[in-house]
Amino acid sequence: MGERFDEIYRRSLAEPEIFWAAAAERLHWDKRWDRVFDPSRAPIYSWFGGGKLNTCYNAVDRHVENGRGDQPALIYDSPVTQTQRVISYRELRDEVARFAGVLSAYGIEKGDRVLVYMPNMPEAVVGMLACARLGAIHSVVFGGFAAEELATRIDDAQPRLVLAASCGIEVDRVIPYKPLLDRAIDLSKHKPEKVLMLQRPQCRADLIAGRDVDWETAIASALPHACVSLDATDPLYILYTSGTTGVPKGVVHDNGGYAVTLHWSMEYVYNMQPGEVFWAASDIGWAVGHSYIVYAPLLYGCASVLYEGKPVGTPDAGAFWRVIEDHGVHTLFTAPTAFRAIKRDDPDAVFAKSYARNGFRALFLAGERADPDTLEWAENMLNVPVIDHWWQTESGWPMAANCLGIESLPVKHGSPTRAVPGYDVRVLNEAGQEVPRGSMGAIVVKLPLPPGCLPTLWENDEGFVSTYLSRFPGYYETADAGMQDEDGYLWIMSRTDDIINVAGHRLSTGAMEEILAAHPDVAECAVIGVSDALKGQIPIGFAVLKAGASREEAELVAELVASVRDRIGPVAAFKQAVVVDRLPKTRSGKVLRGTMRKIADSVEVRIPPTIDDPVILDEIRLSLRRIGYAR
Repeated sequence: MGERFDEIYRRSLAEPEIFWAAAAERLHWDKRWDRVFDPSRAPIYSWFGGGKLNTCYNAVDRHVENGRGDQPALIYDSPVTQTQRVISYRELRDEVARFAGVLSAYGIEKGDRVLVYMPNMPEAVVGMLACARLGAIHSVVFGGFAAEELATRIDDAQPRLVLAASCGIEVDRVIPYKPLLDRAIDLSKHKPEKVLMLQRPQCRADLIAGRDVDWETAIASALPHACVSLDATDPLYILYTSGTTGVPKGVVHDNGGYAVTLHWSMEYVYNMQPGEVFWAASDIGWAVGHSYIVYAPLLYGCASVLYEGKPVGTPDAGAFWRVIEDHGVHTLFTAPTAFRAIKRDDPDAVFAKSYARNGFRALFLAGERADPDTLEWAENMLNVPVIDHWWQTESGWPMAANCLGIESLPVKHGSPTRAVPGYDVRVLNEAGQEVPRGSMGAIVVKLPLPPGCLPTLWENDEGFVSTYLSRFPGYYETADAGMQDEDGYLWIMSRTDDIINVAGHRLSTGAMEEILAAHPDVAECAVIGVSDALKGQIPIGFAVLKAGASREEAELVAELVASVRDRIGPVAAFKQAVVVDRLPKTRSGKVLRGTMRKIADSVEVRIPPTIDDPVILDEIRLSLRRIGYAR
């Protein structure tokens, strides 16, 4: 068992240029590459230099021209609006070409940035693909982010144009987007030239004369636009991810390498065939949505499900099984959080027994560590392989997985199996030396990264090197800690920085601390991520009041919660904080966040030898017990 996988993995590392050139032959190139791999600017590497292609053409037009125009491309399922729509590849091509004409009419061309602030709806996908068609660089911002977070992204990407919807819909409530967008533009130094506003019937937005344009009005007079031939190394999109300083990082993915590896992954990781139905139950604002709602399924010629709903509550815990039955889903990719929610509401899987799953053959989980209990529950309930796999916004596609399209390896609960071909994953100690198998350390990838991964950060090569490549020269630092066992299986155990994983969303506790520290009554603060049965992790805040400040704790906590919700958004799940007299610190002044986290998670704590006052740990424990932790 594993011989075929071992051989393919060996070839990917021993002969990477031959390996990835063969994968690239599966796509349409306007001009073949001059060289597969270019190390001339190391440690900033590039793939398929000199090659020209268009990602939109490969994802849409190519399938129409190959006689598959009537095949479903996008399946829109929105229980929150009671809407279903199937869009063929021909229909999608025509809509994308026409909307590219809209963008062109407003002066958008290759290299311009377009910000997308929309929920999961076909128009958002059309907008992304239209940008790709022209060579414009899209930057999608998740609709759950608040105005200040949106403003930072506007200032960094400096989009000429914004595509927005008037609202998003969360189960039983409507969230108006326009006030958030207007405030973000007011806050930002950079001012987009135009906003194209898609009016949804659930909430219509007031348009600002001279800047805002009605979406339908813009389309009415648009002419279709052809695909623009782009360099393989041209950026396709910028996707912002939390940084440890609270400043988001603009992760770039290029056209060539990204298209090649995503296409490859659909066959070899997910074991899909063209024409089958793939469903990534995520949001287009996240990396999963970019890669496995929009680009990978369409590049490979699958039908992709675009779901505007929740795993529970729209209307019940049978939502996923209903979608699988309605649309004949073959493979589902979602976060463990979704299955924890389903399991919480339907522990005996009663709903699952009410729907047919004919043809459904695999569930993939990613976005956070899949706890063994949830994984086993899903296995027993579905009776199909349940695959925990590991990757990041920066990688853009899986870094470790049970590659079902190569060879199904034995499952070890709690492990995402082995490194995917192309990734030379190692585990290092603090000195940068490899640790023995079975020992914990920092998980890194030996450079160069395979194609498809981020080549750099948006207009910030120096930040890319300092953030990812400086701590362990010659390696990409994943900021995850774990180990590799004797069979080569990876075990991803925790983060090595202050990024926490809330329901699959990577969020910075540093950014939350900045908000708490800005409160006029707070002298100092800390935010930690603690284990949560549903979301994986949730943040808890600790606030030390300024001298002379006299506040009711409940009132202050409510204000802190509201501040985080206003500036980051409800996606942060920041709902709990406690007022403490002081924070545990080392003698050098470093707050012992890791120790506080262990106390909250009821893990045995060894008193750090550098702590300035051990008594404070008991006070922290008592404070946490008041809100249900540290049992």
